[in-house]
Amino acid sequence: MAPEKTILVTGGAGFIGSHVVRRFVTKYPGYRIINADKLTYAGNLENLTDIEEKRNYLFEKTDIVNKQAVSDLFFKYRFDGIIHLAAESHVDRSITAPDEFVHTNIVGTVNLLNAALSLWKEDTEGKLFYHISTDEVYGSLGRVGLFTEETAYDPKSPYSASKASSDHMVRAYGHTFGLPVIISNCSNNYGPNQFPEKLIPLAINNIKNNRSIPVYGKGENIRDWLYVEDHASAIDLIFHKGKIGETYNIGGNNEWKNIDLIKLLCKIMDRKLGRQEGSSEKLIIYVKDRPGHDLRYAIDSSKLQNELGWAPIPEFAAGLEKTVDWYLSNSKWLERIISGDYEKYYDRMYSGR
Repeated sequence: MAPEKTILVTGGAGFIGSHVVRRFVTKYPGYRIINADKLTYAGNLENLTDIEEKRNYLFEKTDIVNKQAVSDLFFKYRFDGIIHLAAESHVDRSITAPDEFVHTNIVGTVNLLNAALSLWKEDTEGKLFYHISTDEVYGSLGRVGLFTEETAYDPKSPYSASKASSDHMVRAYGHTFGLPVIISNCSNNYGPNQFPEKLIPLAINNIKNNRSIPVYGKGENIRDWLYVEDHASAIDLIFHKGKIGETYNIGGNNEWKNIDLIKLLCKIMDRKLGRQEGSSEKLIIYVKDRPGHDLRYAIDSSKLQNELGWAPIPEFAAGLEKTVDWYLSNSKWLERIISGDYEKYYDRMYSGR
């Protein structure tokens, strides 16, 4: 029986991508979901062991920077929809190696756009190229105000500049070629399976092991935190009900100063680990601020909420509790990430197939 839809999820072995893949594979058994991931340091197939044997799921190791590989993938599967999540996303890494961000985030996106354009040139009915982006393309806010879909772009880091460029290319293909496109821009994600270079899993691991918790500057930078499963539900909704050509902002309505977030996390960890309250806070150290560190990001997601009926579910403390519980219950996953052993999973599972 032919699938109802064949959908490509790029970066589906990553943090956000794995939650999206799992949601689509389990919620839509009539769809065929193709997960294409290069399996860089942040791509981990162990994130998807619970669904890897599902009949409607397939994995393809693919580098989207490789134009021929992308073209071959589209020819093989004849996709009806693309959910494009593959990206280099860590700001610190973009400062030390900006070229990688240009290649993956810009060139990779254009390769996908060209492949979709070639495949759908005769018929775009029911087709969609859905590009997932970040709130960092809007730059930095002062103490007041929110990013809306009309906020002018003002990227400040090589990472956000590369994502802004990819956003512009997606819109250009929609305007010039009539490609059916949608973009969403999200705030900072947190939750299970996040690579421990990011603030929350890094802090959880360091607290657990009584290591220092590095905080940039004075910890005054403010971020809007979005639970990853809320983001996956928004992507699901936008993919199915979003309007072609539109942009949707996805935010958690959870603004926190970095230092306040870390102190809350310390309290939760002290309680979970049976430590005296306040002991983990002693691990906090203040380090030299990141170059060009944006002060504040905050998303106005009222368009998504009003037009499509989406809303983030857990309050931050509840989401943070769930996140801590997951990391404490999955210490082996974390150990394999830190040691690099997770990178061997692909060879164990897929070599010879």
